[in-house]
Amino acid sequence: MKSENARNTVIFIVCTVVILILYQVFVMEPQAKQRRAAQQAAVAEQTVPGQPAGAAALPGASPSASSAIFLTNRTQALGSAARVPIETPTLKGSLSLQGGRIDDLFLKRYRTTIDPNSPFEELFRPAGMEHAYFADFGWLATNVPGGVPGDTTPWSLTSGSTLAPNAPVTLTWDNGQGLRFTRVIAIDDQYLFTVTDTVQNLGTQAITIRPYSRVQRQGVPDVLGKNQILHEGAIGTFSNGDGFITEQLKYKDWTKKPVETRDTTGGWLGITDKYWMAALIPNQAEAVSTEFRIRDAQRYNIHEASLSGAVRTIQPGATATETQRLFAGAKRNEILAGYEDTLNLPRFVYAIDWGILWFLTRPIFMVVEFFYGLVGNFGVAILLLTLSIKLIMFPLANKSYESLSKMRLLQPKMEAIKAANKDDPAAQQKATMELYQKEKINPLAGCLPILVQIPVFFALYKVLYVTIEMRHAPFFGWIKDLSGRDPTNIWNLFGLIPWDPASAPLIGTLIGGHGTGFTLGLSVLAILYGFTMWLQTAMNPPAADPIQRQIFQFMPIIFTFIMAGFPAGLLVYWAWNNILSIIQQYFIMHRFKAENPIDSFIARFRKTPA
Repeated sequence: MKSENARNTVIFIVCTVVILILYQVFVMEPQAKQRRAAQQAAVAEQTVPGQPAGAAALPGASPSASSAIFLTNRTQALGSAARVPIETPTLKGSLSLQGGRIDDLFLKRYRTTIDPNSPFEELFRPAGMEHAYFADFGWLATNVPGGVPGDTTPWSLTSGSTLAPNAPVTLTWDNGQGLRFTRVIAIDDQYLFTVTDTVQNLGTQAITIRPYSRVQRQGVPDVLGKNQILHEGAIGTFSNGDGFITEQLKYKDWTKKPVETRDTTGGWLGITDKYWMAALIPNQAEAVSTEFRIRDAQRYNIHEASLSGAVRTIQPGATATETQRLFAGAKRNEILAGYEDTLNLPRFVYAIDWGILWFLTRPIFMVVEFFYGLVGNFGVAILLLTLSIKLIMFPLANKSYESLSKMRLLQPKMEAIKAANKDDPAAQQKATMELYQKEKINPLAGCLPILVQIPVFFALYKVLYVTIEMRHAPFFGWIKDLSGRDPTNIWNLFGLIPWDPASAPLIGTLIGGHGTGFTLGLSVLAILYGFTMWLQTAMNPPAADPIQRQIFQFMPIIFTFIMAGFPAGLLVYWAWNNILSIIQQYFIMHRFKAENPIDSFIARFRKTPA
């Protein structure tokens, strides 16, 4: 009867799995394809103007005369207007002579994947494409005869041909009513644009005018703003009394506060992603008004960071000049620090989201970068960082492991105390503490190294996750990206079987090992981490309480599955840290002649004397 019930149970489970797989393949997947097709059709039916309504304060924020559907072809989106190529060691793209807008930019030193032939990372894209992203500069004025330059202004290229380091370009436009506008755009060999706008009043009346600049993102890509441990969205540093303060608005918080204004003298502001940023930098001695704003949230969800300078009156025959800068590129620490020093920018390195443990994160990053300069491999640099931390913690760890070894030697006496006072927990606790005092053992000493390592662990995780230096940084062998997951998976025998577990119906996301968090797709590094954690746990004295003992025995298994979703660099650090701890603890236990699993394992292979 029991065997028949067992057989029926197995049949039921198999049938259930088969039904679920068939339902996924023949029902869920076709429905998902239909939904995606409907969404794509809906997108194709929508139109996106050059700019949405309701933004009369800034040129280019009103609907264009002719609307266009979202374009997937970049060449079509760039339009028929003349363009000036941008070519530097780090950037490639163009700026449009229609509006003088910087709206076509790629990062030449960064690829979309670890494949060296994959496309360059895109930073800016022109209006007309979905999720357009660009920067523009100009003047604000009302009731000025002939107007001021806007997003459709046909600038003329009067000097230069390709914007490159030490090769600026000059644009001019005459409004036909006595005002002549000149714009000189220069770029360095990294990511800094310098835009110098000049207006000449050749008329007979004084005019009132003020400079502006902005960075605008038309809609937020789905991949942005989803991670809770990372800031993506609006960012800026503003004057605050005698100092400066950095403010951040994640996309979801920005939606709740669609308009944020602040007056500042000095500072900067912009829109940041995980690795890239577009930031406006005014003259640091000039008082400016800044604004983070969301326009037309329901239709186009346009996010904008802008600043405007002081109002100035230009008399007939006079000239006014304004110089502003734009950082558009990768948030490399040394580049940001360089601009912070040369331009006297406050807290520019904090464009990198160092987190609340910045006092640990930044020094750890600097140590890793120092070691990288010596060995040329960030994985080896992490190993050297771990070794350095262990050396610093060596005296404390020694005390801890000595206490653990003594506690392991005392296990027979503690079991005797437990047996003698099994019906009196208070007496048992008292006798145990007296034994600790007699043997000069601190039972909490074993926790100290772990407590110290926790903030280091989170700080290193932050370094691996947010610093672009770690992005696509290889280690050895199959580890091509320390900031990403270990690509091996136990379900295809670590690559021996030509099959992607993520493609499995229903459970593909669980065993495929994509994303961060709990996963059944164990990698080589995850298994190594789990084994070293188990061995280290086995070397510690067992807990007195049976339930606690079982919990500690299961902890390595649980954490193996949890840690499998973390970056490879973090697993390299933690596994290596465990190995160093095991070596140190083993020698101490061996010296005290305390029982440990390593000696027990070695003893099995020793020959028994005759």
